[in-house]
Amino acid sequence: MQTVRLVSLQVLKGFAMLLILLASPAALAHKPSDSYLSLQVTETAIQGQWDIALRDLDYALGLDDNQDGAITWGELRAHHTEIAAYALARLALSADGEACTTAVLEHLVDDHSDGAYAVLRFSASCKAEPTVLSAHYRLFFDVDPQHRGLLRLEHAGQTRTAIFSAATPVQRFELAESDRLRQLIDYTAHGVWHIWIGFDHLLFLLSLLLPAVLLRVDGGWTGASRFRDALWEVVKVVSAFTLAHSITLTLAALEVVQLPSRWVESAIAASVIVAALNNLIVMAGASRWLFAFAFGLIHGFGFASVLADLGLPQNALLLALVAFNLGVEVGQLAIVALFLPLAWSVRNQWIYRRGVLAGGSLLVIATAGIWLVERVFDLKLIA
Repeated sequence: MQTVRLVSLQVLKGFAMLLILLASPAALAHKPSDSYLSLQVTETAIQGQWDIALRDLDYALGLDDNQDGAITWGELRAHHTEIAAYALARLALSADGEACTTAVLEHLVDDHSDGAYAVLRFSASCKAEPTVLSAHYRLFFDVDPQHRGLLRLEHAGQTRTAIFSAATPVQRFELAESDRLRQLIDYTAHGVWHIWIGFDHLLFLLSLLLPAVLLRVDGGWTGASRFRDALWEVVKVVSAFTLAHSITLTLAALEVVQLPSRWVESAIAASVIVAALNNLIVMAGASRWLFAFAFGLIHGFGFASVLADLGLPQNALLLALVAFNLGVEVGQLAIVALFLPLAWSVRNQWIYRRGVLAGGSLLVIATAGIWLVERVFDLKLIA
């Protein structure tokens, strides 16, 4: 009996730590540090475009000279040479083992879904047209090991993608081959990674799942008596969320429906608040799957903005779309597979109902409230 109590206590601690981690200031930034590198390989040269977040460059190089919290075009232009030297020193391209020489063509600025980016256009000269292209990427890994470089490579009408990370800084491409399997794996990995680091999507889903192992009796919560009932609740919520976000992800990716990113991100924050509030003031009851479906439509637009930033290969649009969505589902199922057995094992503990469900929901509401204010008013409340 004492062993069971100790295990239950550890599980509850795990739930508490998970909610605190997801709702911590470190998780307040919806989008992680990414840069977007595009390479077009022709017979004579490689044309490149590199979009790097101004906030990341400011952290590494200090672009905000007057320290007023805003980076002007004048401040950015004053650092063009420094930015080019810093970035290109951290990217090495080689064709068939021979190093290519890079040169800057122009500097621009563009807006992505998470803010302004410096755009560095450059060319790379190689001794001959590459049959094997290698890229060694090291941008920001020394200051941010979580940073990723999202590569889009075009050659002979084919588009390929890859992700650079601190663990995988080198990518190698056989240009003579068309590798659909690699595209499938890459976009699936993007989907898995996005749901795992998409804290607002996770908090929305977990807020709806927390009561799945409980029953509402006489205005209070009590542990469910049959596992299959809890499992059925989880299946309904997850299936409704999956169906809804798949619909809008597809419509947005195919440009059938487009919504402003700021509206979408604000609505996602509001959906997290409603989902958590429903655990304190029951509105949906056993119909939580309706919440999952209705707000899942909004989350689908959020997934689509990430996919748009990654770049969709026109020659493999359906493949990329299906693979990304598949990745989201795989990541989601992994979370559910971890959540349900743990929640079931401690559902009868008072601390689960009061600490995890009630206390955790309050913490989620507070965090999502900060997201909502930041996104609606375009503010930064927490650095």
